[in-house]
Amino acid sequence: MLLEEPALLARFPAGSVVPQEGPDAPADQPTWVVRREVLLDLCRALRDDPQGRYDLLLDVCGADYPDRDERFEAVYHLYSVPTANRLRLKVPLTESDPKLPSVISVWKGADWFEREAYDMYGFVFEGHPNLRRLLTHEGFQGHPLRKDYDPARRWILTEDKIYRPVLRAPADRPESMFERMTINIGPSHPAMHGTFRFVAMVDGEEIVASEVEIGYLHRCMEKMSETHTWQQVIPYTDRLNYCSSFLNNVAYCRTVEKLLGIEAPPRAVWARTILSEFSRIMDHCVANGSTLVDTGALTNFWYFFQPREEIYGLLEAVCGARLTVSACRIGGLLADLPPDFVQRCERLLEFIPPLIDDVEKLVDKNRIWMDRSVGIAAISGEEAVNWSWTGPCLRASGVAYDVRRAHPYDLYDTVDWEVPVLHGGDVYDRFRLRMLEIRQSLRIIRQLIERGVPAGPFVVDDPHVALPPKDACYNQMESMIYHFKLIMDGIRVPAGETYLMTEGANGELGFYVVSDGSGKPYRLHVRAPCLPIFSTFPTLMRGHSVSDAIATLGGLNVIAGELER
Repeated sequence: MLLEEPALLARFPAGSVVPQEGPDAPADQPTWVVRREVLLDLCRALRDDPQGRYDLLLDVCGADYPDRDERFEAVYHLYSVPTANRLRLKVPLTESDPKLPSVISVWKGADWFEREAYDMYGFVFEGHPNLRRLLTHEGFQGHPLRKDYDPARRWILTEDKIYRPVLRAPADRPESMFERMTINIGPSHPAMHGTFRFVAMVDGEEIVASEVEIGYLHRCMEKMSETHTWQQVIPYTDRLNYCSSFLNNVAYCRTVEKLLGIEAPPRAVWARTILSEFSRIMDHCVANGSTLVDTGALTNFWYFFQPREEIYGLLEAVCGARLTVSACRIGGLLADLPPDFVQRCERLLEFIPPLIDDVEKLVDKNRIWMDRSVGIAAISGEEAVNWSWTGPCLRASGVAYDVRRAHPYDLYDTVDWEVPVLHGGDVYDRFRLRMLEIRQSLRIIRQLIERGVPAGPFVVDDPHVALPPKDACYNQMESMIYHFKLIMDGIRVPAGETYLMTEGANGELGFYVVSDGSGKPYRLHVRAPCLPIFSTFPTLMRGHSVSDAIATLGGLNVIAGELER
């Protein structure tokens, strides 16, 4: 780390901030155990320290260890965009007094992160301006990610528990000649791109206050993961960002592989990189096509969805599925690549660029599109970082943070490509940024295809991780036993914890995983990139019109499955 730890730690009472060291300490990144009394001051110091500069709060989550005196841990993942350093903070909490200070005054992105931890674990963040449930409804009782909560328990939402926000115009807002109205959009509305509820107070055409309610699609996949084996979790990851499900598979499998201390074979890594970039193209086509159709440009929607359909054909040839593919396995791929894999990829490399060119010709200088997008919902790079943004939306605001470049994985450091950056931070630049990234993804794929398919297996040759070949199971007793053990007990992942990140279609997609050495995850948390982005939506919409809200939502590319898990 570039941060001078002794100088910083000396500012705080002895024992209040303790770096975890030794064989039991997490090996993935530095981890500090912090007493709650100094948390707020420490976070402010970490953000402002000229050498640390932890300006990006990536995530806040919880963990439950019932056998400990201090049962809970509030876990913070910090990142420094200028130095590319990472830091994990753990705050121990007791069951009788699970209180700690809110860090919203340091990072605005803490808003929904803290509300989720309150909802799932019951952590009370003192000083939070709106500490209420985020993913469950107002009639829900208990905190589902606590270990003593029954996974089968359900709570029915009755009409008297429906959330009814009370919106107030800002105090400095002048009186208006128009009558102010409160309007409700969603959760069942085609313009919302999912089951979201947007409540806005409008003064004439202008939105003066608004609030978003989510949770309608929440299924608590993190709780379900605790009751399934490591391999059985893979289909749950498909249903995060289902517009690019293969990217979710890769992120999760790489996280478990890191805990296991194994690497996928070169053939699998090569295929993972190519299919990840095709999935990114597909996702960007959906985001941009939806944005344009929401502003009346229907023709472009069909142009964008044609590449998506063709890429689905490639995925179907690889694994038999199209939308939720489950094509990865821990240690490699589900199956070997089809014989015509390269030919299919080459056809897509010829087929996609002309369609992207046509869309750009249709809209780049189109006056209606520019009026609807230029300057709409603009946000500066500094403010986007403060709100915990990552991905295309952040890069459209001038911040060149891309996990593939800052922390290379798979084959991204072996090919020549660029990280596109724009500076408008509005609907128009978010659209343009994704168009540029589609071309960079094609560039990456083209170079990998030119290398040819690496020889070798498609999954690790380890019977403790990967299922033996079917013919071996039929003819060899040892293989049949390995097969039985993996199916019944699952992979035995060594005890430990790790956070691993990849560049998802919406930004940094991270998995924080804790293993107790059994065949199931003890704790699995997903850092959903569009959660902090969507938390900014009411702030972005202040002063804009309802039609601007619809145009903005498509460009933020909020996917309900990823948002709510």
